[in-house]
Amino acid sequence: MNDQITQQEVNATAWAACDTFRGVVDPAQYKDYILVMLFLKYISDRWNDHYAEYKEQYGDDDERIRRKLERERFLLPYVELKEEDSKTGETKVIDRFVGDFNALYERRNEANIGELINIVLDHIEDANKSKLEGVFRNIDFNSEANLGKAKDRNRRLKTLLEDFNKLDLRPSRVSEDVIGNTYIYLIERFGSDAGKKAGEFYTPKMVSRLLSALAQPKPGDRICDPSCGSGSLLIEAAQMVEAQGSHNYALFGEEVNGATWALARMNMFIHSKDAARIEWCDTLNSPALVEADRLMKFNVVVANPPFSLDKWGSEHADNDRYKRFWRGVPPKSKGDWAFITNMIERALPQEGRVAVVVPHGVLFRGGAEGRIRQKLIEENLLDAVVGLPGNLFPTTSIPVAILVFDRAREKGGARENIKDVLFVDASQEFVPGKNQNTLSEEHFAKIVATVATRQNVERYAYVAATNELAENDFNLNIPRYVDTFEEEKEIDVAAVQREIDQIEQELTDVRARMRHHLLELGVEVI
Repeated sequence: MNDQITQQEVNATAWAACDTFRGVVDPAQYKDYILVMLFLKYISDRWNDHYAEYKEQYGDDDERIRRKLERERFLLPYVELKEEDSKTGETKVIDRFVGDFNALYERRNEANIGELINIVLDHIEDANKSKLEGVFRNIDFNSEANLGKAKDRNRRLKTLLEDFNKLDLRPSRVSEDVIGNTYIYLIERFGSDAGKKAGEFYTPKMVSRLLSALAQPKPGDRICDPSCGSGSLLIEAAQMVEAQGSHNYALFGEEVNGATWALARMNMFIHSKDAARIEWCDTLNSPALVEADRLMKFNVVVANPPFSLDKWGSEHADNDRYKRFWRGVPPKSKGDWAFITNMIERALPQEGRVAVVVPHGVLFRGGAEGRIRQKLIEENLLDAVVGLPGNLFPTTSIPVAILVFDRAREKGGARENIKDVLFVDASQEFVPGKNQNTLSEEHFAKIVATVATRQNVERYAYVAATNELAENDFNLNIPRYVDTFEEEKEIDVAAVQREIDQIEQELTDVRARMRHHLLELGVEVI
């Protein structure tokens, strides 16, 4: 008998647990509670599954079992609850248990269950500082502001624990791939529910896959997303290297939002990417991925940064200690080129490849943005511009583009002789959805193949020489290069007139018959 739990079963159970908060707590907030609880259940079930194995192996030798468990990826410590004796003033232990999901489930009816969850998470964080320090600090299960007054809060948390208790995540019953897929599945569902707020943590899966594919990660690469959100784009890039038969890569990320940074850390652990370095920082103003006071360099840099971010820190750009904005300072109300410049400066000279999602304004806006765009083109760094359909994101219905920069096109790089830019107009090819469009596997494959072959494709792709870009004042608006205009069919005016005459004659005949029938019925016709 196969007692393995399917992906669909795990997804359905995890999503059902969200009903506890739906309609009460904003999706952008309740995702944190759900994903933290999923992570707690994951590490608890792993621990208890292995405990059962060691128990069978070593019997009642708890000391030996504990030594074995201390080698686990995550250590679950003992929690001691104490209180002061009102008469003697002495502090005594009133409860002692292993800090895991099961202990919380057993205490789900306690009046301070929210506080107990926080205590367990604090103990787990302290016991695993090298991995989990700070990961749970942004989530408060005892928050009246988010979860309501004590009675309602306790009821919701009890229901949440009961729902997650139905989820069996023991390694003997479910693979880590399934758990990782569930984490991504929930992030995607939260992205759909959270609307514009989803942009803080979510890039649609097919867009993440496409961005990763265009960045072309390979074995041995250091891969960075300086605006990593919940880290799903890094996971996609890693999986593309793994598809090449290798686990030789290193992942790095930076995220400015503390709660989202915590999600990214948990996402890495659930996908067994424990070595990933994800920093909580402002990538434009205080980057943390530095070595010897210089920006770390990467083979691949990918990102879906905030679109046209206002007040991104332009006032500090002239004095940037890492000299990233030497091509010019973007407008203070639109940070797009600040993020792009940041990414290019992090790519390895003569080698690094950059892929970034941008709004279309980045392609043609003038002023400082136009000057930066011109310099990057004159440096021969821009490799491809890919226009995507509208309504791919929960954050915006506007169509977006992907820019690909390749520092191997610099002097001394392997592609320094490439002097053109590929334009792809994929904006008309998508799978329409009720609330959001998506790309199919066929659309994905066509874009990737077109970028790889760099050939003109009628009404779809065009390879433009750099002098053409200069003639267009370095405007990258895709319709300037890819002609998608289709001539309308010629209209035979004489045939149309004959058709109109025929219809009018038929209408006259119908009216005459109607008049005849009315007269037979004795109805006076005026």
